[in-house]
Amino acid sequence: MTTLDHNRTRAPGGKRLPFPTVDEIARHCLRDDEPETVHVEVHLSGALDPVRLTAAFDRALHHHPRILVREAPRRWYTSRCTWELADAPDVPPVSFPEPAPDALTRARARSLTRSPPLTAAPPVRLESVPHPETGNTVLFLTVNHTALDGPACLRVLATAAELYGGRDNSPPPAPHAAPHRPAPPGPPSRWTRPARVAPGAPEARPGNGLLVCDLAVPRRPEGAPYTVNDQLMIATARTIADWNAEHGTRRPRRQLRITMPVDDRPRDRTMPIGNGTRLVEVPFSTDELKQSTAALLRLTATRTTALKSLVRPQLGHGAALLAAPYAPVTWRAAATRALRAAAAPWTSTTLLSNIGRVPYPLDFGDGGRARAVWFSAPARMPRGLTFTTASTAGRLHLALRWSRTLLGHGDGAHLRDLFEHHLHATQEEAP
Repeated sequence: MTTLDHNRTRAPGGKRLPFPTVDEIARHCLRDDEPETVHVEVHLSGALDPVRLTAAFDRALHHHPRILVREAPRRWYTSRCTWELADAPDVPPVSFPEPAPDALTRARARSLTRSPPLTAAPPVRLESVPHPETGNTVLFLTVNHTALDGPACLRVLATAAELYGGRDNSPPPAPHAAPHRPAPPGPPSRWTRPARVAPGAPEARPGNGLLVCDLAVPRRPEGAPYTVNDQLMIATARTIADWNAEHGTRRPRRQLRITMPVDDRPRDRTMPIGNGTRLVEVPFSTDELKQSTAALLRLTATRTTALKSLVRPQLGHGAALLAAPYAPVTWRAAATRALRAAAAPWTSTTLLSNIGRVPYPLDFGDGGRARAVWFSAPARMPRGLTFTTASTAGRLHLALRWSRTLLGHGDGAHLRDLFEHHLHATQEEAP
């Protein structure tokens, strides 16, 4: 019996929880042509037994009962959306697709196009796919982002790994929070319209495209005042700037604004399950991007540290007001969609979600350990492009995800090359 068995918590079936602000705003803005899914892809160094994996994941769901939620029925005049906690999954959450040469490609496509329904618990799907070349297991978690985020589901998967393999999957102690630093003077006004990603060669079909790749983690001198996240931020900004310059954007002087999720949750078994990140926006003017890399690293480090220390609602005060139960849900949903459409020109240029070093070994015992982990965040317009990074086994795993109404697969490959070039430059030209 593992330590987890002693701390097992039974899901309080039938209990209802009001939607947090993030969940409600996402629920109001769902679209069938661009599902709000988070794709998590874990490559293991061994093969898993289907029966044992199914049992371990089922037990992990009960150790984190907040994941066993479904949207409760409501009448038109109801003032709140609510989650209902279930005692057990309504549908089998684990599946085992047939082996095929293109099994990984198909699984990635399903993660982008088939969102787990909100009306059946849990709003997450786990697929176990044998790698066509090695036979090792590749796990695909598809998460309905209205209910959960990637880090929360990775926590549940770490619990499943411990239950499967009987080995401790606890994360290392969290690093000390950085001290508050004031933002440097002169950042561009957040009330101006930011630059958009210039269109490339879009496809005729709706939905998202995806490219995953494996890169070297950029070197960073010991004691440097900046982080790898700051290096990734600069690579993202300069990638978009170069892309827009190549494609003749009509507003070359507009600032870039990059949304950066910040997650302050503990990574141990007490981690709250749900959508737990808050969003901040990191601005870059065109003149700032022309500075030397050393100067831009110092400026970015100061700016991101100050933004991380801000205390504010997850989506800001405006979203919190929209989700307040002052009127029926149906009325507020219509108002939310209208305001989102009106505010589209002020939406940030892109999103960089850096998971950082994956905090769990994801050790499935005789089933092997994780040797690569990819995440991808939704890429709905008007952003149309997201960058998501994670590192494990000493490598950086980058996922580029885009709206097919903006970019095509060849565009994704070119953006990857630009990103790799600029990321390499942050270590070659750093102070």
